[in-house]
Amino acid sequence: MSHRNIAVSQRLADVRYEIRGELARRARELEAQGRKLIKLNIGNPGAFGFRAPEHLQAAIAGHLATSDPYCHQQGLEEARLAVARQHGRRGALGVGPQRVFIGNGVSELIDLSLRALLNPGDEVLLPSPDYPLWSAAAILNGGTPVYYDCLPEHGFLPDPEQIEAQITPRTRALVLINPNNPSGASYPAALLRALVDIAARHRLLLMADEIYDGILYDEASFQPLAPLAGAHPCLSFGGLSKVHRACGYRVGWAVLSGEPERSAEYQHALDLLGALRLCANVPGQWAVPAALEGPDTISALTAPGGRLYETRRAVLEACARSPFLSLVPPAAALYAFPGVDLDLLPDFDDHRFALDLLETEGVLIVPGSSFNVPYRHHFRVTLLPEPEAMREVFHRIDRALARWTPAARSRHVA
Repeated sequence: MSHRNIAVSQRLADVRYEIRGELARRARELEAQGRKLIKLNIGNPGAFGFRAPEHLQAAIAGHLATSDPYCHQQGLEEARLAVARQHGRRGALGVGPQRVFIGNGVSELIDLSLRALLNPGDEVLLPSPDYPLWSAAAILNGGTPVYYDCLPEHGFLPDPEQIEAQITPRTRALVLINPNNPSGASYPAALLRALVDIAARHRLLLMADEIYDGILYDEASFQPLAPLAGAHPCLSFGGLSKVHRACGYRVGWAVLSGEPERSAEYQHALDLLGALRLCANVPGQWAVPAALEGPDTISALTAPGGRLYETRRAVLEACARSPFLSLVPPAAALYAFPGVDLDLLPDFDDHRFALDLLETEGVLIVPGSSFNVPYRHHFRVTLLPEPEAMREVFHRIDRALARWTPAARSRHVA
């Protein structure tokens, strides 16, 4: 009897997620051999000693007795009301609990929102660098990612003219990741207004991934997109995982704003897809009102003296000292995206370097090309470790980079 291997979907051929991919698998193999690693590939606060605030924990504990049944497919009413109130305070138009969708993290909602929107061959405008889940979700739902540049020499901010020039009759949505992962850029209001105008002229759905909205450094500010979009349809994403350090709760939300008539069919499609998966995790949703209407617990961490601020400072200082690295200072979010000087290291390749760094120095980073950029001389690290640990990380990175100089590599060959 002959046996056939099970074939997989052809759509997976173009899907990448190196944040938890080949390098992470190799890291697990090394750990199984007894190696001690410093893993900087995932923005997972709980893995670095952070805890969700106590008032979130108490909100869940106090409602466990009522958390056994399914809830409404869009989420608990109490949670949706809290999200709607937050967006109302920000000035978003047309937001009520019926236009809020709670999901098992923002990741699930990105997938559902693109599934509700795309037909085969439709295009989605995505930033480069992007968070690769956006590209993957577009491809897996039959769409085509079209990337607009956010170049380091421009502070990782996009060019509205380039974006508009890439629009075709198949373009359905303009995606913004603000504050940005991986670059840490925070978009100014004037730029966002220009992007809203483009979306309005071409009738594109605005999709704003704002999961890092409260993680800001120095004088940086966050401008939500929905208030600037006004009556134009905008879908804004947020959640508990980053600002509230509660990744494992798996609670995110998507908020549809603008004139309801313009997006009524899309709203019904989101509701249908939400119903097909029954509902999101119920216990974690009880933390949403506590998170959005309780005390601010993130600002102390991002202010001078705070854990995140001081680790970021350690990264800035390390890159300034390094003969090989440059860095656009991250204004927001949980990452830094350093670049390597190709004049000094002309043979540098981000993926080969990441593997070399893991094998020789015990440090796991994410190659920059994993974020859908056309260049291969950047890498991403998370800012979650203690400052002293981060100083050690960059000492190891510089030591590894020194082995990539032409002189060092020629000695190795000889």
